[in-house]
Amino acid sequence: MPVTEAPAEVHIQPGESIQSALDTCGPGAVVRLAEGVHAGSLTVTQPGTTIIGAGRGRTVIVPGDVAPTSVPPLHDAPEGVVNGIVVHEVDGVTIEGLTVRGFTGAGVYAHTATGIRLVDVESDANRVWGLYMRESSGIEIVRCRAEASQYAGIALAFCSTADALIADSETTASAFGVFVDNSSHARVARNRCHGNAAGILLLHQTYEGELPGGVTDVLIVDNDITDNCLASGGEDPEALGSAGPPISGVGIAAVGVQRVAVVGNRLHGNKPGGPSVMGAALVLGTSADWGGSDSVDNSFEWNTITGNSPFDVQIGTDLANQRFRNNVVGTSQPEAIEGCGPERTT
Repeated sequence: MPVTEAPAEVHIQPGESIQSALDTCGPGAVVRLAEGVHAGSLTVTQPGTTIIGAGRGRTVIVPGDVAPTSVPPLHDAPEGVVNGIVVHEVDGVTIEGLTVRGFTGAGVYAHTATGIRLVDVESDANRVWGLYMRESSGIEIVRCRAEASQYAGIALAFCSTADALIADSETTASAFGVFVDNSSHARVARNRCHGNAAGILLLHQTYEGELPGGVTDVLIVDNDITDNCLASGGEDPEALGSAGPPISGVGIAAVGVQRVAVVGNRLHGNKPGGPSVMGAALVLGTSADWGGSDSVDNSFEWNTITGNSPFDVQIGTDLANQRFRNNVVGTSQPEAIEGCGPERTT
C-alpha cells in the first residue's frame, strides 16, 4: 500500500526566510509566521499553500528583500513597484491572520488564481492598492481590513466569474473602499466602509488594451457606509484615484451595471469634501457613452439612506428598468422615486 506524505508544516520566526519555505515546502503546506515583523515581499509558488500569522497587527509583513515573480504589472501603478504578497497562477491559497504594510504596489496581489481566501488580513498604507484580485475566481475576503491606498482598499478587477464573497471587513482612507471593476458574480456583505471618497463602487468601463468588462449579478447587502468625504481624481499623480474623474461624498455608486441587488444597507453622513461628478450617497448611472453599458434590471430594497449631501439618491439612467422598494430616503434626484420616501410602506 503506497505511503502518502502529509503536507509540510513549517514555523518561521522574524528574520528567517519565509520565501525559502514557500519555495521548498511543496503543495498543500502550512507556513506559520510567528508574531513580530517579517521583512521582504512574498510570492506564493505552490498550490494549496496556507500562510497563517498570529493575527493582524501582531504578524506584520514589511518591505525588505524582493521575491521574484512573473505576475503582470499592477494596474495603475508606476513601473517597478513591489507588492507585499503575490499569488499568480496558483490555486487553493489561504492567507490568514497578518498585516501587510508599506509596500509601493499592492498589499496582496492575486492574478489568475482560483480558490484564494484572505481571512483576518490587513492592508495598511500600501501605496497603490490594498487587497487586489485580478482575473481570478473563487475569492473569499472575510474579516479583513484595508486602509490608505491610492485606489481601492479591496478590489475585484476583471474577475468575470468571480464567485466572490467580501464580508465582515472594514475599508477606510482610500479612493474607493470596495471596488467591483468589470467583475461579476460577487457578494459584498456586512462590511463597514467609511472615510473614503466612495464607499463601494461598481463600474463597467472599457480601458484601452484591457479585457472586455461588465458588472452583473452582484449583491450588496447589510453594509454600513458612512462619512465617505475624501476627494479623489484629477491629474496629480500622488492624489487618491489619480487620473480618474473627481469623486467625493459617495456611499454606493453603480455605473453600467446589470442584475445588481442593493439590499438593507445603511448610508449616512456621506458628503463631498471636493468636486464630484456624482452628487449623492447612492448613485445609479450609465456608462454607455464611454464604452460601457446602461444600468438595467437592478433592485434597491430596504435601504436607509439619510443625512447625506447634496442628495441621498441620484438616478442618471432609466428608472423604468429598475426596482425600488421600501427604501427610507430623505432627498433624491429626481425628486419623486417610487419606493423611496421618508418612511417604509410595508
